[in-house]
Amino acid sequence: MTPRLLVVTAVAAERDAVVRGLGGTATERPVPGGRVLLRTALADVLAAGVGPAAAAAGTAAALAAAEYALVVSAGIAGGFPPGAPVGATVVADALVAADLGAEGPEGFLPVAALGFGTSEHRPPEALSRRVAEVLGAAYGPVLTVSTATGTAARAAELTRRHPGAVAEAMEGFGVAEAAAAHKLPVLELRTVSNPVGPRDRAAWRIGEALEALADAFARLGKEPAVLGVGERT
Repeated sequence: MTPRLLVVTAVAAERDAVVRGLGGTATERPVPGGRVLLRTALADVLAAGVGPAAAAAGTAAALAAAEYALVVSAGIAGGFPPGAPVGATVVADALVAADLGAEGPEGFLPVAALGFGTSEHRPPEALSRRVAEVLGAAYGPVLTVSTATGTAARAAELTRRHPGAVAEAMEGFGVAEAAAAHKLPVLELRTVSNPVGPRDRAAWRIGEALEALADAFARLGKEPAVLGVGERT
């Protein structure tokens, strides 16, 4: 068999950038729940929706319908300066549920500290490091939030709780939860459209980040062995 890749994005613009990077030729394939993914030679690419719940549901539906070797959460993100400036590519060494938990007198308590499960998933280290190396990407935790950061105070709090965090997005942990339920490895790859901090849409560079996303997948598509897919077994 030929191991395949499932790439999960939030929205169609991210999905289309991934497909463009992988060669631009894709066929539609329905999955349960009324969703449609795009199948390329190397990967199936699904726009599952915004936020961790939609990401988990969409990923789970796709994984129930076909077999994959690896699941990748991909898209654009906010980057934590100075390590991940606008235009940078980032690869996660951990996919972290940054706002899943409870507030207490001592501050935020992650869900793991409450005894209700895990707060993070880790990709295979050799895999994530190799992908980061090939792409020249910033490497560190990528935080999954349900409410995007819009203030300097919130950005400072997140970096205090998660030293070394390179980016903030809204789907990675949800994708990872579904992958873990199917006992599959997960990876998160993002390109930075804006700094994490005060909300300033005029400063966002969404088009540039989408082009960087397409470029990242074009480079990986030329070296599928880096991901452990596309090889005859």
